[in-house]
Amino acid sequence: MAQSKAELFKKEFTENALYFKALAHPARLQILKFLAESNSCITGDISEELPLGRTTVNQHIKELKQIGLIQGNIEGVTTKYCINPSKIDEIQQALQLFFDNLNIQNYKCD
Repeated sequence: MAQSKAELFKKEFTENALYFKALAHPARLQILKFLAESNSCITGDISEELPLGRTTVNQHIKELKQIGLIQGNIEGVTTKYCINPSKIDEIQQALQLFFDNLNIQNYKCD
């Protein structure tokens, strides 16, 4: 059976790429910032906080949920959104380790 291109790389690189992809859109960053600044779970329509349509915002929320950065619980006709602090910590540590391992202290580009 043929390997996918992602399977050709170390697991840590594949995971980091998923994190970078999830964070690679300004709307997703703004959603995370909004939820963090709210300091609690938000019930209602996050699209009111962004200059995008509801469907587009929901797609970005879906991406953040898939990677585990936010959680959403349906309560009746509304959805309650929260940041997942443990996943934020996990991703922060993984990305910090990635950059620390680049070891560029003596790097020169001549």
